[in-house]
Amino acid sequence: MLMPRTIAEAMRRILRRRPSPAPRHLVSPQRRARRQHKSPRRWRRRALALALLLVLGALGATLFTLVTPQEHAAASRVITIAPGTDARRIVRTLHEYGILAHPLPVFAYLILTGHGARLQAGDYRFPSPISPLEVIRRLVRGEVITEKITIPEGLNRFEIAALLRQLPIRDAERALDFTEDVTLIRDLDPQADSLEGYLFPDTYTYTPSTSARDLIARMVRRFREVFTEADRARARQLGFTVREIVTLASLIEKEAKLPEERPLISSVFHNRLRRGMRLECDPTVLYAALLDGEDDRTIHRSDLARRSPYNTYLYPGLPPGPIASPGRESLQAALYPAQTDYLYFVVDGTRQDGAHRFARTFVEHQANVALYRQAQARSTRSSP
Repeated sequence: MLMPRTIAEAMRRILRRRPSPAPRHLVSPQRRARRQHKSPRRWRRRALALALLLVLGALGATLFTLVTPQEHAAASRVITIAPGTDARRIVRTLHEYGILAHPLPVFAYLILTGHGARLQAGDYRFPSPISPLEVIRRLVRGEVITEKITIPEGLNRFEIAALLRQLPIRDAERALDFTEDVTLIRDLDPQADSLEGYLFPDTYTYTPSTSARDLIARMVRRFREVFTEADRARARQLGFTVREIVTLASLIEKEAKLPEERPLISSVFHNRLRRGMRLECDPTVLYAALLDGEDDRTIHRSDLARRSPYNTYLYPGLPPGPIASPGRESLQAALYPAQTDYLYFVVDGTRQDGAHRFARTFVEHQANVALYRQAQARSTRSSP
């Protein structure tokens, strides 16, 4: 028998229970309509949540693909992107080389960000491993393969062409032919039969798709930048053509070993030209031999009698044209010689830096030559 307290607790439990749903035939039409209205909304919310999860998952997978470095076997290969190549073709090319393992996420990223229109042409090399985002960054920034070549002052066009032939560039074997394209300087030097003297010595960058013609044209453009209109006006003031100044500067470049001596050597040449004297410049004799197919870089007695207009021991005045590429300082020295009355110079045999002794008279010059020969004799005796 239940105690009253127990009965009371049981009654409270019964009263707290939710009533059982009414049978369907007893539910009011209004309540049934509300239930039916809520059901599609609930499914739409679930579908939307599922779609959002799928989108987030896809974005996460795409992002993971884009930022994850990928191994490939084309690290040493040069990839050339031709001008005008669209983003789809670039991505396909990189996929074919194995650099982009999954092209679809990359292409989607390019479309969404607008970077597809910013990819730059050129020659590229991509290390392994590398992430697709890093590949895109390099293409957008145009981080192409670049190498450098320095053309020293005082080289002639044959030597410059020999340097270019050693480079991994297009048409390197035709470099010497391109140094004969005088259309590049026709306005500067109507008499030119080559680009000798106008291939400005400097450091130039190049890529595997650069051609020898491109590099040579850039050397000429660099000459134009350095040899300004003011310099051309100065040449006219001195009574020289551009060709004559470049020729004179090339002689100075070949003779001078110390920067401070360039204006002094220039003054000797200017003084001798005014007097109608032969310049007697050794480098012109070597250049004459080079044009005749002899390149042992040693002056022989027979060379001094060589019937060449470049032989300044035989013919007065300037040679027909430049014999090398002068630098900026030699061009300026040709335009602005030191004010001296020197007519001669010879190497100072007592020094090892290529310095010269200068003289006003032939007697002084002979004394300097004697000192040079004595120094040479001592050097020969002391050598093992």
